[in-house]
Amino acid sequence: MDLGIAGRTAIVCASSKGLGRGCAQALAEAGCTVVVNGRDATTLEDTAAAIRASTGATVIAVVADVGTKAGQDALLAAAPNPDILVNNNGGPPPKPFREVTREGLLEGVAQNMATPLELVQRVVDGMIERRFGRIVNITSASVLTPLTGLDVSSAARAGLTAFLAGVAREIAHANVTINNILPGVFDTDRIKTATNKVAEMQGISIEEATKRRLAAVPAGRLGTPDEFGKLCAFIASAHAGYITGQNFLIDGGSFRANF
Repeated sequence: MDLGIAGRTAIVCASSKGLGRGCAQALAEAGCTVVVNGRDATTLEDTAAAIRASTGATVIAVVADVGTKAGQDALLAAAPNPDILVNNNGGPPPKPFREVTREGLLEGVAQNMATPLELVQRVVDGMIERRFGRIVNITSASVLTPLTGLDVSSAARAGLTAFLAGVAREIAHANVTINNILPGVFDTDRIKTATNKVAEMQGISIEEATKRRLAAVPAGRLGTPDEFGKLCAFIASAHAGYITGQNFLIDGGSFRANF
């Protein structure tokens, strides 16, 4: 399927690896100019080179911490008028709720709520003027269902979802959409780190913690960044203009509900 976004410009935050990289790859395959972002210059440039080689797309690497104003300035200097924004950022590590400090809570909110909101504020008016915009936020399945130790991350991402739900309706008339993708367990460095931490918290082996996580996934496997990226690219496509304010759960069937 031609997604109708060839020639568009996309910013994909935190995209040197994992789910962000999957999104950047898929958007490049769709013909977009893609700004990729990360804090490690070597990893980021390797990613940019690989995407360029496999797609022929223009890929701009911006080494920056998206959670800072300087980092956001650098992204927007590379792409002042993006058509697509994929918000992504690292979340706080798993921690028992009794150990959550005020500082830790505020940091989580800054990373996973304030940062994406700031970027939306900076790009949305230009999208409205151009009558095209796609904003995709990578949140978490924990917005819908509790996950042990991810209380801060869940709260911040749920706050982002609630905040933007009304905004999505306010700007839909201009062919600008805001949607969220809620990943379950995917084959990324973050899930490995989180599983190790959960094993430590529960006093079990990493192997046992991994086994328990997969046992809760009807698909019987981890998701892949590639399939996640394909979903992101469709939501960002020209064909998705009538979809806004929605949460797309991609978790292999783990969340058990009829509706």
